[in-house]
Amino acid sequence: MTQTEHPAEQPVEQQTAPNATIAGQLAHRTIRAFTHEPVDEAMMRTLLRVATQAPTSSFYQQRTVIRVQDPAVREQIHLASGQPYVGGDRGELLVFVVDLHRNARIREAQGADLAVLETTPLFLQGVEDVLIAAQNVVVAAESLGLGTVYLGSIGGDPRRVIRALGLPLRTFPLVGLIVGHPDQRPQLKPRLPETLTIGVDRYPDLDAQADALAAYDERVTTYYDLRDTSRRIDSFTHQIATKPGTGAAEQAPTLEVLHEQRLALR
Repeated sequence: MTQTEHPAEQPVEQQTAPNATIAGQLAHRTIRAFTHEPVDEAMMRTLLRVATQAPTSSFYQQRTVIRVQDPAVREQIHLASGQPYVGGDRGELLVFVVDLHRNARIREAQGADLAVLETTPLFLQGVEDVLIAAQNVVVAAESLGLGTVYLGSIGGDPRRVIRALGLPLRTFPLVGLIVGHPDQRPQLKPRLPETLTIGVDRYPDLDAQADALAAYDERVTTYYDLRDTSRRIDSFTHQIATKPGTGAAEQAPTLEVLHEQRLALR
């Protein structure tokens, strides 16, 4: 498949977006192929500052971003991920870590109890911090003309990632991100209609949206995923019926690892 054969669509929303930032968000595409051109160091410093300045729950700042530059470390992240585009040296690799270790050290130095940091609510606050920071970086990177791909796949072998990055107790590598110069232009992947995903005052009435879901299924089957250019992808409902629980990250012993890391114990 080539870009000429299946040109990327420009949605109406992008054409009428009130500013360039929103236009970029509406045109978001996941990029899985990057050129050899390095990301400018000033750009990377800016992106890391953007992560640092992201909102944080209760001002706890329970996140750490690790920039992976050592090829040997990157190879370990590649092995944990199982995704071919994680290997090699194209694009910058970042790993976003839920980090309660730093605050544990602060509390320990002041004689405060550490047990509260081992609860599920505190871990979830760290998850919030990480995801907000990561999305801040994605929006900023794409505003600079860069491409991005999230790596939830590093959850396929979290212990390997923990070892590779030397992560201490009370930390967990939640998601990776590659940022680089795009070497592909995928079609805009269709999303579920807002009638199914946005409610007013209550959860949407899914029973009343059967036609909308059927129409969405039809749209999805016309999308060509560049990971397999030889065929269109299955309908959304078929994917939901068959895929969950089959990926490595969905079968990983995540709760065991969290408990080993002294996180979400209760």
